[in-house]
Amino acid sequence: MYGPLRAATGSKRVEITVDGDTVGTVISAFVDAYPRAESQLVDEDGKLRPSVRVMVDGDSADRDERVPPGAAVELFPAMRGG
Repeated sequence: MYGPLRAATGSKRVEITVDGDTVGTVISAFVDAYPRAESQLVDEDGKLRPSVRVMVDGDSADRDERVPPGAAVELFPAMRGG
């Protein structure tokens, strides 16, 4: 985790239980587990912010893509500053 997500989770890495197999369900489960992260990942309509990058086992992924069992999902929120 980086920046504001690390502040929301208190850790660089976390494990969560997900009831589903898409990037969207992973993000929803993450937000449920760490509500302070919600504004960093999704907008008021619940859509993934355009500045957020998601990687599944090292490959870029969209919200509707499937996540294989045991896959590592990385979330990269927008970073500010220079």
